Amino acid sequence: MAIAVMGDDEFTSALILRLSRLGFDALPARRGRRAFARVLEGADVIVCASLADARTAVAAARRIPAPFVWVCTGLPDAATMLEAMRLGVVDVVADGAEEALGDGVRAARERARPTDLRVAGQLASLERDQRAGRYIQQRILPSSPLSIGHYQLAHQVRPSMFLSGDFVDYFRIGERHFVFYIADVSGHGASSALVTVILKNFSSRLRREYEPRMLERPGDMLGTLNRELLEQNLGKHVAMFVGIVDLDADTVTYANAGHFPHAIHAGGGQARTLECNGKPVGLFDDVEYDAGVVRLGAAESVVAFSDGVLEVMPEEGLPAKEARLVECAACHAPDMTALWDAVGVVQGSTGPDDMTCLVVARAA
Repeated sequence: MAIAVMGDDEFTSALILRLSRLGFDALPARRGRRAFARVLEGADVIVCASLADARTAVAAARRIPAPFVWVCTGLPDAATMLEAMRLGVVDVVADGAEEALGDGVRAARERARPTDLRVAGQLASLERDQRAGRYIQQRILPSSPLSIGHYQLAHQVRPSMFLSGDFVDYFRIGERHFVFYIADVSGHGASSALVTVILKNFSSRLRREYEPRMLERPGDMLGTLNRELLEQNLGKHVAMFVGIVDLDADTVTYANAGHFPHAIHAGGGQARTLECNGKPVGLFDDVEYDAGVVRLGAAESVVAFSDGVLEVMPEEGLPAKEARLVECAACHAPDMTALWDAVGVVQGSTGPDDMTCLVVARAA
């Protein structure tokens, strides 16, 4: 059993020696040392001589997976005991009672099994899996920024947790066209993130097997995806905005499957929303999607946000929030950093929902 003993004085050294004689693997956890947090997180039990040490441990480590045993020089009052319990102290042992200390540590270990330690181990395993999933999810996103012809494409996806239900993709179809889309899978976490893998697979098949009519009817792409999701019976639906850019004509033909806020056409200090009717994919058998067309002039952009940004914006009501997004796009597109700042999203921050921004910009 690994025991982390907090402190760097003679008392701590003596305590480590006593625990070692009792047959425990006692390790010093000295504040200020680079390995301090790692020693705490690797311990089965943490022994501290004061509540100040317990507070330091809680502040230093990302999480404390082990219970505390407090070696106390006197009988603590009720308020102090309550604070100790909140910090994770599971037993109090009088200083000098060597055998009692060993018994207390063993008791703490037993009380922590199978609940605390088993749960802590499961959470650690889950976190490793989530981090691995996030790495995979980031790998399947397209490069950002990326140039296709005389267009520059960029995106940022900010998950609310490790994994995201938001997804973007963009890719060439033939020499003259490329497709881009932003998608928001219903729900959060791993189940929604799995659907983004399906979206990536759908993108790959579109590149190989698209039908020419789809270049003028992006709603047909959405219809195909809708049928696939319904056939797989995943219980998930996807709000999605898709656009097809004609590199020769500099037009964007677009369709909307229930995506909100609406994508924005911005340029020359002005902007407007690209509104189109359509239901989310994966909900209904019979769906039809209208198509819109907009021409992009030099230095003009299409900007699309996922609805997670609405959760962090200070404006009251959806109309005010959407008006603010249009204003931000008019003033700051295609600068991704400036867009986030103008909307009110701090760099590196997260929100209660996934937040994504996609920008497709024609060169000046």
